[in-house]
Amino acid sequence: VIETSKTKLGADHPDTLTSIGNLASIYRNQGRWGEAEKLEVQVIETSITKLGADHPYTLTSIANLAFT
Repeated sequence: VIETSKTKLGADHPDTLTSIGNLASIYRNQGRWGEAEKLEVQVIETSITKLGADHPYTLTSIANLAFT
């Protein structure tokens, strides 16, 4: 899903970021902390660049990282 989203929409599209964030959540629930953290950081960095640091999606992504 993520690779298709990256190809069709772009790596920095909000829907792609949502898919990556969802995978990070799955990893977190499985106890795969390192993999989850890597994806969450990727989502945050891209969100800050694309949407801005104060955008609600960016802030939610930061909160998700705090749970990891």
